[in-house]
Amino acid sequence: MLEYDEKRNYIRMNVDCELTYRLADSKELHKGNCTTISGSGVSFIADTPYEPGKAMEVNILPKNAITPPMTAFVEVVRTSKQEDGRYEIAASIKSIKGN
Repeated sequence: MLEYDEKRNYIRMNVDCELTYRLADSKELHKGNCTTISGSGVSFIADTPYEPGKAMEVNILPKNAITPPMTAFVEVVRTSKQEDGRYEIAASIKSIKGN
């Protein structure tokens, strides 16, 4: 069995793939880069900061054909400005959209 010291309910996996997102009250799509994902949350890099509580729909597009794309409804938990001027958005997954 693997040793696991993290205190989270789900293991966080580092990823590097494209992501599109839109605010719940908008049809305008934005592009970002997904950096981590777990069973309960996702984080991604975006050009714009978002306030905690904002609802979004995100579509994660994996680089390999083995992993299917995922569309989820999320709520922003935290926004952190990065050294390059972009923003890391941490969000809680509220539901996953079925096909």
